[in-house]
Amino acid sequence: MKKILLIFILLLLIGCGKKEKKKIVEKKFAFGTMIDMVVYSENTTQAKKSMDLAFKEIERIDDKFNTHKEASLIYKLNHNPGKFFELDSEGLYLFSGVKKTYNLSKTKYDITITPLMKIWGFFDDSDKVKIPKKDQLEKAIKMVDYKNLEVIGNKIRLKTSKNEVDTGSFLKGYAIHRAKIILAKNGVEHAFISAISSIETLNKKPEGKSWKVGLQNPEDPSKIYHIVGIDDKSIGVSGDYQIYVEIDGKKYHHLIDRDTGYPVSDRKMVVVIGEDGFFADMYSTAFFSMFIEDVIAYVNSTDDLEVMIVKGDMSEVYSDGFKKYMIK
Repeated sequence: MKKILLIFILLLLIGCGKKEKKKIVEKKFAFGTMIDMVVYSENTTQAKKSMDLAFKEIERIDDKFNTHKEASLIYKLNHNPGKFFELDSEGLYLFSGVKKTYNLSKTKYDITITPLMKIWGFFDDSDKVKIPKKDQLEKAIKMVDYKNLEVIGNKIRLKTSKNEVDTGSFLKGYAIHRAKIILAKNGVEHAFISAISSIETLNKKPEGKSWKVGLQNPEDPSKIYHIVGIDDKSIGVSGDYQIYVEIDGKKYHHLIDRDTGYPVSDRKMVVVIGEDGFFADMYSTAFFSMFIEDVIAYVNSTDDLEVMIVKGDMSEVYSDGFKKYMIK
């Protein structure tokens, strides 16, 4: 009887020793898009609490820095030219990264691009958008000027009212990277966060496999172009199919060359794989208008970045290590 009881207890202990990790999915709207968060955990209640904290972090960043939110620092900056505003350590970190990317891109990446965005109708709700005239473009090009944004110590301002700061090229990536950090600090071991064009992963999936990410076909976004597998890395994607205006039956995308005033025409998609969603997001935009040779040279000189550039004719250019992530 004692032997039978001992075997029963052992079987019970073996059966209870390892709980199955369940998949928990949550969605919330931020930055004008849907944020999808997937977590695998043995404790659903605790996982949901961690996810709630991560979403609150995303909302905090959205409220604090989103160009279009009236209470945000950036909205106040844009609507009070000449006035200095104080930057905390987080703000200093963000604008330090922006300046680094501006210099890396040889001024191609410029977050004061708003005058050109406006002239192309990206902030116009009407259906009467027209191709800008030459003199309009020339005027708008002169207004795009990162040097109008001044950071002195922990103070920031726009010197004049000629342009505005737009945080759309980096803020989503930064927010979901922060969300990943919050999840990890609160005991989550396996997570996937998607903000459509910005993706973060925490470790691998529970079974030890990489997270699979389907990249859209630029010529037909309803179809998958490539599948990449990543773990504990970030992805930033910029494409000519993502945001656009339609004029006389032709689409004009939002990735504008600040030198010509026109949407970049010699490439269709840029995919960056890195360690930090903030930079992956920002670099995918910067690399879209930089010389391809400069992009590949820079990425190949780093240890934590890879890039794929899909050119206008759908041919592809890769950094040295990108193909190792490709599954299909």
